[in-house]
Amino acid sequence: MIRARLCSQNAHKLGELRAALPGWQLELLDAAGFPAEDGSTYEENARLKARFGRSVGPAGEWMLGEDSGIEAEALGGAPGVNSARWSQGSQSAALLERLAGEPERRARMVTVIVALGPDGREIVARGVLAGTVATERRGTGGFGYDPIFVPDGYDLTVAELGDGWKRANSHRGRAAAALREAVTE
Repeated sequence: MIRARLCSQNAHKLGELRAALPGWQLELLDAAGFPAEDGSTYEENARLKARFGRSVGPAGEWMLGEDSGIEAEALGGAPGVNSARWSQGSQSAALLERLAGEPERRARMVTVIVALGPDGREIVARGVLAGTVATERRGTGGFGYDPIFVPDGYDLTVAELGDGWKRANSHRGRAAAALREAVTE
């Protein structure tokens, strides 16, 4: 059993990572004063969170920092690392508005997890899911950009494909799989 803390206050991400990391006992880090996510890359933001967790969390547990976003080709990769903070309201609605009338809909969803082990080891795991941005919100599953993202090879959004599909195939699920493999090596 691997004990770990997700250095976040996002219960949705916790649920997805718990499902994607069987055999791990994963909890949210109960702390105040999380650092600002002001890194220029997903990895920098994830590392900031993991290092914060290491400084305040239980010494015998893994600390997981995670950052993710969506990168639209028509917007030069935006919103990217700013995906969670680039609009005042619904991020998915803001992206749909920015892409209104745009024929180029290619995008990718990216997750980076930085894991700091109790022994000082650092593992960086990355997951990418390529696809397109739909022209409207569809589906009720997931959260964030899931109702507007259609993975390659599908006609349904991630929100329509459901939680089981998302656990096995999403950018976060892929990053978690890479983390599992790296930890057991």
